[in-house]
Amino acid sequence: MRNAILAALEDIRQSLRLHRGGIELVDLDEDSGVVSLRFTGACAGCALSDVTMKKGVEVVLCERVPGIRKILTINTHV
Repeated sequence: MRNAILAALEDIRQSLRLHRGGIELVDLDEDSGVVSLRFTGACAGCALSDVTMKKGVEVVLCERVPGIRKILTINTHV
């Protein structure tokens, strides 16, 4: 599961790099299917990051990685 997530995130990063951003895997609980992700670069503070997560990242990951039940966004900005 981890390798499939990392491969999908690498594909997603290609699009995010166009906006000087990125995304990283923070944590994975394979038993519960919970994945924690964090936006990096310009995406970390972007007002549209929630939309990017819901309409882009979550869609791609759930299509490509069986077993994902929930995706959490870890925000490091206060």
